[in-house]
Amino acid sequence: MVKVKTSSRSLGRCWLSPRRGPYQSSHHAPERRMQTRSQISLSTHGSSTSHSFFHRLPSEVLDIILGKLTVLELSVFGMTSKDITSYVVDYISSQKWTNKEITQSFHQPAYQDQQATISHYRALGLLFKRCTLLLPTKERLKFIFSRFSQIPCFMLEHCFVQDCLGFACLGGFLQTLIAGWDELECHRVFNFLCDLTNILPKTEAIVHSKPGIYRFQEVEIRLFCRKVLLDPWSNRLECQFWLIELLKPWPMVSQAHLLLILFGPLLPEGTVGFQELVDRALPHAALWDLARALLLLLANWRSKGVIPPPWHVENVARLLVLCGSHLCYTFLVSKALNGRLQEISKLIVYIILVCEKDGYHMNWAVKLVQQVCKVFNSDPEKFLFLQNLENMFAETTRDFFESSVGGNLEDDREIFQTLCILLDSSARFHAKFLHMFLRRPEM
Repeated sequence: MVKVKTSSRSLGRCWLSPRRGPYQSSHHAPERRMQTRSQISLSTHGSSTSHSFFHRLPSEVLDIILGKLTVLELSVFGMTSKDITSYVVDYISSQKWTNKEITQSFHQPAYQDQQATISHYRALGLLFKRCTLLLPTKERLKFIFSRFSQIPCFMLEHCFVQDCLGFACLGGFLQTLIAGWDELECHRVFNFLCDLTNILPKTEAIVHSKPGIYRFQEVEIRLFCRKVLLDPWSNRLECQFWLIELLKPWPMVSQAHLLLILFGPLLPEGTVGFQELVDRALPHAALWDLARALLLLLANWRSKGVIPPPWHVENVARLLVLCGSHLCYTFLVSKALNGRLQEISKLIVYIILVCEKDGYHMNWAVKLVQQVCKVFNSDPEKFLFLQNLENMFAETTRDFFESSVGGNLEDDREIFQTLCILLDSSARFHAKFLHMFLRRPEM
């Protein structure tokens, strides 16, 4: 055998050059360009994609390959081509895959298990988002929720387990699915969900009834709206969009009722504490969600009618403090312009009490009273307002004292403690108020 020594350079030339026949001159050789694999595939099989690699695989083998991928890997793999997207859609449409990846237990006590399940549904949202990218919005939603509507824990009045994770998982899924969609598409999503869950007729029955009659339905509507539509969004504008969509179908009084259902205080047994807002003063944590909702709606919604007259006045004052200067000032000024001096004087006394109780700086209350004073045009009107305020301090102090000297011993202690705080807050407020006037140049 004779060995032929060939350099790597000549090997390269032999690989790139066409094979010449015995009578073919090198000077007349046809020129051949390098081709990519896809070009070679097209030249071999034609332009049709029906003979692609995956079509030549048995469906059982293809299912095994797709079954080895995680949900996130599957979502990436489905984006590589239109053909592969159709393979992935067929695969995730099977009952076997649905049972494996979608139908899960939502009654998990362990916190880590709960977070893992919610993360899994966020990944599913990304998978369905990418697989249905070429479909119109209505068709996308039909395809997706034909699978998810079969899960009892995702639907209203189908799961009665307390602390069920179903709504939170659906919220994580929906947030990932529609992230980046425009407002028109989100309107379609809202309308689709309303039709799917029949939530509007159920909400209508609740908001047109006396608070607390449909306790289970109130809590279920609250959980669905909060966990599916509102809480998943960290962006203020997106959360505002969904809240306005929920309130828009109803008149003002029903909107106020629905706001309390969605954001009012929850009792330990899991029901909305409507009566507690009337009967006793609640801590700021019980009113914080409602205050945030009012601030969220401030730019687009009027707050009139949200705070019903029967509320305990300290709860009204605390909610106004939580809502901040602008809403609190607007609320008080609207009453001042209507001549309701006694009502705003009582509110201001309790705002000062709340500032002392909850640790807010008293300068805030002093500036608030100063701003309200500027609403009145003449000095006699300003004096009348301040006189009403001072009379209300005396009246409120007397009421607390009289309540503390008789009745239940435990209640007496709480009332006496509030009386002491009121006296301290009055002293602190008046010291700051007088100091503000002493600092004025004309003094």
